Amino acid sequence: MLPGLGEQPDIEIEVILKSRHEYQSTAYAELGLPRAPAIMLGNKILVAGGDIDEADLLNAVRQDQDTM
Repeated sequence: MLPGLGEQPDIEIEVILKSRHEYQSTAYAELGLPRAPAIMLGNKILVAGGDIDEADLLNAVRQDQDTM
């Protein structure tokens, strides 16, 4: 988790933690969600299985807020 993101006053984040077993289950695969680790913004997958620069993530969040 990017520590600075949760400190932004106008950004709400949700962290979902599951065990490795849960992420590897058939039930999880049927949800159509990305494999962990991943960052989603709404229904859009920003990154799956890798890292993202904090500035790039913050920029994507700000752009998404502007379209709301």
